[in-house]
Amino acid sequence: MELQRNKIAMVSPSHNAYSETFIQAQKNGLNGTIYYYYGGVLPLYLEGYGKLMLPSISWVVKIKRKLGFKTFNADETAFMQSLKKNKIQVILAQYGPTADRLVKICKKINIPLITHFHGYDASIKVVIENCNNYRDVFAYSTYVIAVSVAMQEKLIQLGCPKEKVLYNPCGPHPSFVEMQPAFSEPAFIGLGRFVDKKAPYYTILAFSQVLQQYPQALLIIGGKGELYEVCHNLIRYLKIENSVVLPGILTQEQFKNYLSTSLAFVQHSVTALSGDQEGTPVAVLEASAAGLPVLATFHVGIPDVIIDGETGLLVAEHDVSAMAEKMKLLLGNRELAMQLGKKGKERIKNNFTMERHLGKIDILINKVIKKNE
Repeated sequence: MELQRNKIAMVSPSHNAYSETFIQAQKNGLNGTIYYYYGGVLPLYLEGYGKLMLPSISWVVKIKRKLGFKTFNADETAFMQSLKKNKIQVILAQYGPTADRLVKICKKINIPLITHFHGYDASIKVVIENCNNYRDVFAYSTYVIAVSVAMQEKLIQLGCPKEKVLYNPCGPHPSFVEMQPAFSEPAFIGLGRFVDKKAPYYTILAFSQVLQQYPQALLIIGGKGELYEVCHNLIRYLKIENSVVLPGILTQEQFKNYLSTSLAFVQHSVTALSGDQEGTPVAVLEASAAGLPVLATFHVGIPDVIIDGETGLLVAEHDVSAMAEKMKLLLGNRELAMQLGKKGKERIKNNFTMERHLGKIDILINKVIKKNE
């Protein structure tokens, strides 16, 4: 007799955002039957079924609304009906604002909630304030997942009970660990959205200093975002078009191809004026798993993964000159790059696997369902 699988609703604002590989990994790798709801902090769609059907509103509800009583709107009711129809046992909410929007629905139909924070949702001041500092989320969620030590501490400071918060960084796809980079090109590869907290312009400015000593060096930064054109213009202004490539969004295989020949992965993450911060960047995990040294900043979750001087090289946020010097150090010492990369691969294999990441979430889901039975 086949054992009954857990029925899990995963709720995320986006469907298949290219930068959210961690969510796709959870959707496809967690144990149980996953119902993937998306289309905003209040989901409007269920993957594989399309738009949630809006139920007809009874005359009783219409009268209550006219009299000022608080009732659930059509979209909320459609979502609740879908949860009931599919006999959902627990909701895994991706991002704090999603959880904040769903708390009252979870309460209404008595479905437990696990909230997964990722980065901006635990750092941008206005986002946190708009969610009432997550008071309802912390009170109702059975567990809260943080992807960095700093984020875990921040959530506790905001008022989340310490015993609810679990530190669980993502892991790279296992195929990255299988890679053996050749270190055959004097190239640096970066990958990520072109947004304020990634500060791709700092990486470009640092690299422009490197070219004065190593004119044969190459910089590739994959991704798109609101700073993409700004960075294109900066490259043009610095007259380094032949040395810097911005190929746009990269597939996993394209990223691997760059990793296989490059000298190091580079990313100059900073805290944006809005407060926006990284969680633990998946590209950093992937590059280190592949065996490349990571050149980055002492920023939130990055030092949790990358040990300065042992598995990579870290500099202070905004210190462009220091990043340039670290690039030069690796260009002048290929053996050092290989040594750092080798130790990085071992650290990822021992501490940051996708299997471990998914296993911890599976344990939480099982605990929640068992407790709610």
